[in-house]
Amino acid sequence: MCFASPGAMDEYRCFVDWDKMDVSAQSQDTKELTCTDFHELKQLARQGYWAKNHSLRAKVYHKLISNIPCRTVTPDANVYRDIVVKIIGKRSSSSLPLPEFVDNSLIPTYCLNAEGVGAVRKIILCIANQFPDISFCPALPSVIALLLHYSKDEAECFEQVCRILACNDPSKRLIDQTFLAFESSCMTFGDLVNKYCQAAHKLMVAVSEDVLEVYSDWQRWLFGELPMAYIARVFDVFLVEGYKVLYRVALALLKFFHKVRAGQPMESDSIQQDIRAFVRDIAKSVSPERLLEKAFAIRLFSRKEIQLLQMANEKALQQKGITVKQKSLAPPKRQNVHLAVHAENFKSEIVSVKEMRDIWSWIPERFALCQPLLLFTTLEHGCSLSRFYSHSEGHEPTLLLIKTTAKEVCGAYLSTDWSERRRGGSKLSFFGTGECFVFRLQPEVERYEWVIIKHPELASTTSETENHAQPASSTLSSSSIPSDPSDRLSPFLAARHFNLPSKTASMFMAGSSDCIIVGGGDGQALYLDADLNHGRTSHCNTFNNQPLCSESFQISILEVWGFRDTMNG
Repeated sequence: MCFASPGAMDEYRCFVDWDKMDVSAQSQDTKELTCTDFHELKQLARQGYWAKNHSLRAKVYHKLISNIPCRTVTPDANVYRDIVVKIIGKRSSSSLPLPEFVDNSLIPTYCLNAEGVGAVRKIILCIANQFPDISFCPALPSVIALLLHYSKDEAECFEQVCRILACNDPSKRLIDQTFLAFESSCMTFGDLVNKYCQAAHKLMVAVSEDVLEVYSDWQRWLFGELPMAYIARVFDVFLVEGYKVLYRVALALLKFFHKVRAGQPMESDSIQQDIRAFVRDIAKSVSPERLLEKAFAIRLFSRKEIQLLQMANEKALQQKGITVKQKSLAPPKRQNVHLAVHAENFKSEIVSVKEMRDIWSWIPERFALCQPLLLFTTLEHGCSLSRFYSHSEGHEPTLLLIKTTAKEVCGAYLSTDWSERRRGGSKLSFFGTGECFVFRLQPEVERYEWVIIKHPELASTTSETENHAQPASSTLSSSSIPSDPSDRLSPFLAARHFNLPSKTASMFMAGSSDCIIVGGGDGQALYLDADLNHGRTSHCNTFNNQPLCSESFQISILEVWGFRDTMNG
């Protein structure tokens, strides 16, 4: 249901079907918005200050969009009036094929009348004419349809959309316009789900053929399935706060889906279809206010840190040659955990295929494009720390698996090449990033991530992040990412980006000729001796973990696994 005031019915009458509008719920106050302070504006947007007055919302949208810094030459309303006749002519817009970059996206009608639905198509075609560099933009039809409700004519709507597309503020990411940007956003969303919606992620892994295929729907949930009253509230905040809001709301949708559907049988054969249906019918279970409240209760990484993750994912896709949508083939997606770990060719003396699949579902999306590759095993290479290093170095990340003589199984995901240990000279020093985690599989499954992920109040991001983060934009150019494939992926969750209470909160991994340590501070999550024979485990500050097995243990078997790129051979 949409909201409109009687006055707005005259002013914005062109494209709206007012029978779909709820005039009774509309505020008649002729409010004005005079504040310019960002923090005050942010609070007003989150509170829905302009949500129940159609005319006010239209004015606020116009003001916010007109303040977006744009390219010097950005098409405006006059350009639209000049080109629309040439492009559309006397033909019906419904008979003209839409550009490939909208990828057969849903074109939501929201509360538009027939003229409004036709206008959406006309504006898309004119934008295609003016923005030849757009190669993939599935959110565009929804944005146009939404803004048409608050535009006096097609030309005004065209100009506003063009300003959003032509934003040239490097710190402001708005709408993805390339397949690379879109696909990496799906991977980034998958990484965020893995960190912030672990119960929902576990369900997705259990019931879906392809986890990333489900997460690749995240923008469709917002810009396609979400009803008008909801996406308008999201857009209110998005125009003030930017792209991160979209991740927040999509995470909240997934949390609500899991909560409402927990324990219930699937309604269709596809979890993808079930989530779409849930979002379409969200009014049955969650109000717009509750959705936003949930979204902003999620304590996400900083915007700069998310940019670094997005850039790391973009680089991983570039290295694998996945930069454009394949027309004849489905685009390469996340390795389905049931495919990444093949029963036929996966063999570990420590974990079963099912257990390795569970571990695979925890790793960052950009490495889940790979398959496990055994680098070192004490059964073949002997109990030698020097051989451990010689087989592990040159690989990043790695997976450490340990089986004790008491048949307990535990391990660690280690983000950084073991050769980094030499930077400290002969002194034992810690390195690695906040993507490291430790876990146990037997006798029960438990994963412990960096303490800062679940307790961000322990650290605030520093201004140093500004210096290390490369700016994000709606279309990150390849020049903003190192071209040499041997270059490191962006240092996502590097400890230096955070104001940590002490160094014990970032003791990820360390190694010398005498021992290996994973996790530190008031104890060590794992300590292994030079003979890879004995070890210790205890609580540590970095991962806030319980002991991973018996506190003092003897190693039966130790394995190190790397990540093999299956796409480049």
